[in-house]
This record gives sequence, structure tokens and C-alpha cells, in this order.
Amino acid sequence: MNFKYIYLIIAGFITVSIVSCKKDLTAVNTNPDAITAAKYDPNLLLTTVQLMYTGSTSFGGSAWATKWGGVACFIQHTTSTNAGFYYGDKYLNNIGAMGEMFQDSYTSEVQPAVELNLLTANKPQYRNLHQMARIMKAMVFEQITDLYGDIPYFQAGLGYYDRIYTPVYDQQQVIYTDLLKEVSQAVDSLSESADKPSGDVLYSSAADQIAEWKMFGNSLMVRMAMRLTKIDPTTAQKYVTKAMGNTFQSNADNAIVQHQDGNQLTQNRDALEIFGNDSTDLKLSSVLVSGMKANGDPRLPVISWIYSVDGNGNITSDSNAADQVGMPPGFIVGGSNPALDITMLDSIPASGIAGYSRLNNNILNTAAPTLILTYAETELLLAEAAKRWGIGGDPATHYQNGVLAAVTQLAAYGANAAISDNDAATYYNNVAYSDANAYAQINTQYWLCTLMDEYESWSNWRRSGFPLLTPTNYPGNVTNGTIPRRLTYPPSQKTTNLASYNAAVARLAGGDKMTSRVWWDK
Repeated sequence: MNFKYIYLIIAGFITVSIVSCKKDLTAVNTNPDAITAAKYDPNLLLTTVQLMYTGSTSFGGSAWATKWGGVACFIQHTTSTNAGFYYGDKYLNNIGAMGEMFQDSYTSEVQPAVELNLLTANKPQYRNLHQMARIMKAMVFEQITDLYGDIPYFQAGLGYYDRIYTPVYDQQQVIYTDLLKEVSQAVDSLSESADKPSGDVLYSSAADQIAEWKMFGNSLMVRMAMRLTKIDPTTAQKYVTKAMGNTFQSNADNAIVQHQDGNQLTQNRDALEIFGNDSTDLKLSSVLVSGMKANGDPRLPVISWIYSVDGNGNITSDSNAADQVGMPPGFIVGGSNPALDITMLDSIPASGIAGYSRLNNNILNTAAPTLILTYAETELLLAEAAKRWGIGGDPATHYQNGVLAAVTQLAAYGANAAISDNDAATYYNNVAYSDANAYAQINTQYWLCTLMDEYESWSNWRRSGFPLLTPTNYPGNVTNGTIPRRLTYPPSQKTTNLASYNAAVARLAGGDKMTSRVWWDK
């Protein structure tokens, strides 16, 4: 879908600003700052929430500093010789960068998600819009709590309404209980005979918008439930069972925000930040590239290339799969320790650093879409549920569906990224289901499938333990040479919400550190 709604978003921000500043001194029994549906069409906010979820408005913040500087390197999708900004490659303590996602999310995502939920509650004309609001709000909060642990939830975003400016941090267990309840109830409450929201970037052009939202909500419920396999398998199985048979059925159902050039609010923020700042510093990891080459993965020439521009502006570009070289994690250029100097490796490309593979322009450009939840992810999780609990059919079938869909879903990035069904089938034969190795296979394919969705990939790795990754042990790292398990809270919380912050940190075994674990990661 194109972004015909971008002007509604801008108008919505203007409206919010005007209404929140308006003072009606005669309305002594009402909140003069309250934003009500009588003053404002909440359909405008749905687009805002969906776009904000992709990080599109994170100017210089979480889309780059947290996601790519940290998490993508934790999970060894990418790596860098830059020991400063790309702290995730070497597990260094960049507390400001780690906290960017927290700060940006509460400013850009939580506020409109809460507003949308409140403005549509108990209004029959917004029955479906309200259920969509509940699903999107749950998705926003799931991502934040997965990364940090305990976070403001029930009181979050209520500054305009209830003057709550220092919300308490709710425990993750309580948050997850409510998230699953909210999504489950929202899916059950969606009605084909009710409103068809106009601000829906995901599915408003679908033949059956409400049916798509039901599948979206159920697929999200599977992802949330499976997050609990280590800590509360009973609850996990309960909600997966409820969603079964009503999740995404093909790649046509994928939840995708299609970005568009021409306006910074609609462009792909990952591409803007990476290419606009230091794209030559961020490389694909040797773990990713070598694994894809070993299995003949047809995605490799689509997602990677060796690209460089010399001093005269001459461009060299090579996406041939056989030529791709991933950069090993944990190295720098130069320095006093030759063992850490990547230029001393026998395996370094003849052209030096420029010879390592980067993210391909096919999937990293300012008009590239953001895939926020997919059929492939869902089928892989259902494969694990079937293997783990014997529910929902044959794990091998779900696994095959997931692998094939993960390969062919790249068509969403355009014709240059499309991979044929035949090539996908050939690849599947190389990684065919083995019951004895099922958990490793399923979650390694999930790791591959979620390239570009780094937060989700890291969360599933922490939950499942797959793929098996070898951590780096760079001098000065703050994790004792172990892959980080959470992000630390932003330093600003110590000055703006100290009491709530202290209470949350006190509940963390080990304190506010990268090595502490969130509730479900036990």
C-alpha cells in the first residue's frame, strides 16, 4: 500500500498539539486537555502507530543505535570493526545507545497506541478499530518488554489523561499475562459486520480486511505465547492451541508496512541511517554468510553484496553468492594487539575491509518494506509447538511451510529480490526436517527468516538457544565474554523516574546489566 495517509499523520500530530494545549475554562468538570473522538478522528492514529512501529520516525535513534549498533551484532547477523558505535559486536557498555529504543518507543509508539486505544473504547462505531488498537498496542509493548524486562505498562502514555508522568514499572510476567489476554479478546471481538477502519496501512486494501486482522492477531498470539516456553509452558500451550487453524495461511497474509521515498516519515529508517551515516562499517557476519553458503541458500545473493566506491567515484558491486565473504565478529583495524587486528588475518579478502559483504540494496533501500510479522515466522513457531507438545499437526509440514515461505517472502522487497518456488524447494531439500535435530533446525531457520527484524531475532534466540553462536571476548567487554541477554535502561530514567527505575532494577538478578535476564529468559 502507498502512503496516502501520511498527510493524515501530520494532520493528526497538529490536531493533538492544538487540542492538548487548548484551555476551555468554562468546562470546569472536564479535563481541558483531553483528546476525545468528538474532536479527533481516531482512524488517523492507526496509521501513525503502524508506521511508528517500524522505527520510521526515529531520527538517528533506535533504528540505528540500538537495532544495528547493538542487537544485530549480538545476534551475529552483522558485525563491524568499529569498536565504538557498533558496541554490540564486542559487548561494550554504550548505555546511551542501548536506551535509545526505550526512549524513542515511549515517545513515538506508546503515546499514539495508548491514545488510539482510549479514544475508541466503548464506542460501537469504532468496534473494529478498537480491537486493532488493542492488537497494535500489545505488539508495541511486547517488543519493548522483550528487550528491557520490567517496563511502564499500565500507566504508560497517560500523561495527557491522568497526569501520570512517572509511571511505575510493571513486572514482565504481569505484562505478558495482559498482552495475551488483550490480543485474544481483540481477535474474538473483531466483527465482519462492524467498521472497516480507513487508516490501516497493513490490510485496508485486502479483499477481507477483518479476516486478515484475525489471522494477524492469532499469529501475534502464537509469537507471544511461544516466548514463554522456558518459563510457563502451560500458558504458552494454551494460547498456541487457541490460535491454531486461524493464523496466517500464506505470504499473502504477511503484515507489511510498505515504505515510500520522498518523505522522511515514510522512508525506511534502517536504510536512511545505515547508508546515511557509515554503511561501510556495517558488514554481514561470517556466521551468517558461511552458513548460507554451506546450505546453498538462494537468499544469499539477494541479501548480500560486496560493494565499494573508490576515490574517483567508481563503483564495484558483486552479489555472486560464491564471492560473498562474511566478516568474523570481534575484530578491529590496527591497534596494539595483532590478534585483534582483522588486517592480520590470512582470510581477509584481497581488497581488504571493502571485500567483506554488506546488506544488499535489494533489501536495504529507502523504499524497502518492513515485514513486521510473517507467515514463515508463524509456521516455524507452530512447527516447534507441534514438536514440543504434539499439537497442531505435523511439525515437519509446518517446518517445510516455514522454510519455503521464508525464502519466497523476499519478493516483498521487489522483483530483484524474488526467489522462485523451484529454488526454494531445492534449498529445502538441503535443510530438510530431521526430528532428532528439530529445535536447532526450526530456530536456525527463524534466525535466518528474521534478518532485518533484529529485535525479534534476538528475542527468539534468547528463548530457544539456537542457532548456537560463539561469543566474542573482546578486551574491556562488560559481559565476561557472553552474548548479552537484555538492554539496559536509558540513563534518563535515573533523573526523570528514579523511584520506579530503582524498583525495577531491584527485581533484576544482577541489576541493570546486559547479563541480567528478563523474566521469560530463565
